[in-house]
Amino acid sequence: MKKIEAIIRKTRFDYVKEALAEAGVEWLSYYEVRGVGQANEKRVYRGVIYDTSSIERIMISCVVRAVNVEKTIATISKAAKTGEIGDGRIFVIPIDTAIRIRTGERGDRAVYNASDDSQDPQVIFNEGSDSISEEDSQSNSKSTSKRDSQRSSQDNFQQGSDKFQPLFQ
Repeated sequence: MKKIEAIIRKTRFDYVKEALAEAGVEWLSYYEVRGVGQANEKRVYRGVIYDTSSIERIMISCVVRAVNVEKTIATISKAAKTGEIGDGRIFVIPIDTAIRIRTGERGDRAVYNASDDSQDPQVIFNEGSDSISEEDSQSNSKSTSKRDSQRSSQDNFQQGSDKFQPLFQ
């Protein structure tokens, strides 16, 4: 697995985001960042000198499997390129492991949604074992039935709310 960070122009962000979605990148983070580049120039506006050496950019961060690294780099490069100075940079950083918090999956399976997943996503595995305990399955069914009863009582209250009269008029 690799973490890919790209610093790109703000004007190219939507193009890059759409291209990554088409390429199969299911998740990414982005941040507004500022940087200092090679072009240090000052501009004058109405008699006031403005320093334009601080450049606004977007940093995109995503973690991909090793087989998709080159495809992701090519996608970002193609979508972000204008051919001018200041198009940005791409950094590739090795990732030791990834853990999906909800399911506890580790490695490549934590990074992407597998369509051939035979496991029910609601199943919670005990640490160090490959099977679910009877106690865990009972607690899951209890919490589900409690949640369903809370929803039905909320629905009944919302449906019958027009029967209540205001206390103060």
